[in-house]
Amino acid sequence: MADHRLIVALDFHNMDKVKALVTELGDSVIYYKVGMELFYSVGTEVIAYLREQKKEIFLDLKLHDIPNTTAQGLASLMKLGVTMLNVHATGGYTMMKTAVENLEKQASTLNTPRPKLIAVTILTSMNETDWQGLGQTMKIQEQVVRLAKLTKEAGLDGVVASPREAALIRQACGDDFLIVTPGVRPVGAAVNDQSRIATPASALENGASHLVVGRPITAADDPKAAAQKIIAEMETIQ
Repeated sequence: MADHRLIVALDFHNMDKVKALVTELGDSVIYYKVGMELFYSVGTEVIAYLREQKKEIFLDLKLHDIPNTTAQGLASLMKLGVTMLNVHATGGYTMMKTAVENLEKQASTLNTPRPKLIAVTILTSMNETDWQGLGQTMKIQEQVVRLAKLTKEAGLDGVVASPREAALIRQACGDDFLIVTPGVRPVGAAVNDQSRIATPASALENGASHLVVGRPITAADDPKAAAQKIIAEMETIQ
């Protein structure tokens, strides 16, 4: 049985692999993430395919530009009919507020539900050494919470953040705030290029609302069994 909290990352660059995985996972997964690698390779074809399969879609393109450009870009993407879109929180309050207000206006014009809009705080691949190399003196954790509060103030639905920061964000931003966490790795799985990671159960215990899982499922010898194992672990946390 699918768990809406699990989002499987389609980190491929062709439709054949997408279709093979979605077919294999079947009804066990309802929510998929389409990122830059896939979208820039095949464009809207993947969105149309996933919608035909009755799947929900997180279009993970991390827009980050001046307020008007970001807002207009999101308005164009909204027409694709995806479930969730995102921007970079470091674009600032005005960019985020303009973006969500423009989406609201677009949704009203089209008489359609507005997709959820969330903001990336600090990439989960970032470690303290890389962070300090940017000239930052505040700890990553402190900056993540600060950006989450700013995101909520701007009127967005939630953030993308490491599961390590989820509990602090939940405490700061309340129960209705979405916390989408990449960097989720089942016990024994390879870390790959992630730095701030957690297991599915611990991420949910920390306050995550959705878990983004890629290679532990997509690169598994038996992707469906891997997904079902993760779902079983998730279902121990309500």
